[in-house]
Amino acid sequence: MHYAIIKAGESPSFPDGDPFLAAGVAVSQAEAVIYLAGAKLAHNDAKSVVLVELGNESLGEHTGELLGEEGSNVVGFARYRNGLDAPSSLVELVVQSRTPQDAVAAARSIFEAAGLVVAICTDQAGRIVDRLVRPKYNAALRLLDEGLAIQKDIDLTCRLGLGYPDGPIERAVRGGLVHHHDITKALFETYGTPGYAPARRAVVAARRRES
Repeated sequence: MHYAIIKAGESPSFPDGDPFLAAGVAVSQAEAVIYLAGAKLAHNDAKSVVLVELGNESLGEHTGELLGEEGSNVVGFARYRNGLDAPSSLVELVVQSRTPQDAVAAARSIFEAAGLVVAICTDQAGRIVDRLVRPKYNAALRLLDEGLAIQKDIDLTCRLGLGYPDGPIERAVRGGLVHHHDITKALFETYGTPGYAPARRAVVAARRRES
């Protein structure tokens, strides 16, 4: 499926130089339009699907909401990326209650043709991955604060005892504690769940950025 790309800056999902960008065509020739890096959405019912790259926000912030009846050919997405790490092969595709299945299928086909893996999720801030992993990173950082163990031993225990490829603290630090702060702060403001409250070390990193 041919797609056009409209972007306002460098995309976290598809950074400059990514071959996915080079495959874009003119809007008039495309069956789908993809808005990246905060480019302002323009609805286009003539296209099979209109895709909007999401950050920490919900798709409804771009489309508006209608008390559970929302849905159109506009689909949100985010390619999972642990902060400063390279983007992963996972794309979280965000749909609303009345999103047409044809639009979902069109979106899936675009990403799968690029060799990516697609997971479908409802319109929740944090989608799937961040809602699962960010409380774990916060918990590990708080255990470090409490003096349970040093960072190296906490991460080693998780790798050997739980089979993780890397430890929660090293992963959060590698991705950037400021990045972790910004995501967890947004999730905490949305859900109010204590596990999403940014850990002290992430707050310190964010405040040092601002000073």
